[in-house]
Amino acid sequence: MAAQRLVWRLSSFPVAKVEQRPPFTGRGRIKMSAANSHSTRKLPILLFDIMDTIVRDPFYHHIPAFFGMSMDELLECKHPTAWVEFEKGLINEVELAQKFFKDGRPFDLEGLKSCMRSAYTYIEGVEELLIDLKNDGYEMHTSTNYPIWYEIIEEKLKLSSYLSWTFCSCTMGKRKPDPDFYMDMLKHLKVGPTSCIFIDDRMKNVEAALHAGFNGIHFKTADSLRKDLSDLGVILHTENPNFS
Repeated sequence: MAAQRLVWRLSSFPVAKVEQRPPFTGRGRIKMSAANSHSTRKLPILLFDIMDTIVRDPFYHHIPAFFGMSMDELLECKHPTAWVEFEKGLINEVELAQKFFKDGRPFDLEGLKSCMRSAYTYIEGVEELLIDLKNDGYEMHTSTNYPIWYEIIEEKLKLSSYLSWTFCSCTMGKRKPDPDFYMDMLKHLKVGPTSCIFIDDRMKNVEAALHAGFNGIHFKTADSLRKDLSDLGVILHTENPNFS
């Protein structure tokens, strides 16, 4: 079955409908622009969210436990914008520690980082999928809302073995679903949005990508992502009998 795409109609409020989208027809190798006229580039380019798409997010379980709180208690106590500011690179980790809680209470910053590091693990089946995509020559980039602590993820899991940490909110100064986030990706990649597949576990981020003209996939599991990629023309060559 062809992949599905959300299409937005402008009105007093957004209305979503679903239409059948044909398989990605631009796949294969195409000539690059003038500056690289002797090079080729395999399309589509894959843009991956990280947290809860490739790596498990420790925020929902490990972080409340670290502080000895329930999630509801943590949400009530934490500063409403400090983490977003950290993700956008507007404050550093020392400044985050100073304002993480609304009442300014101190906490063990290094202990929190250690807790998060221990919690970072690949989502089941995703690393194997990344290996297959890399072996088939697909260009892959991060597209993530995350602070400079992405370096901790890299140090532990070595994601750069498979994809480039190209688009991170802490270096771009913008977060998904800001439309400028998506436009900046296209400017950097020097391709049109239909040459990209955007993959994210948060539907609002996928919808923003679709609105910008990208192909989009709402991530659920590694197995469903394989099938969705296949629907968009990304046919992988794998020896795993579960995906034949």
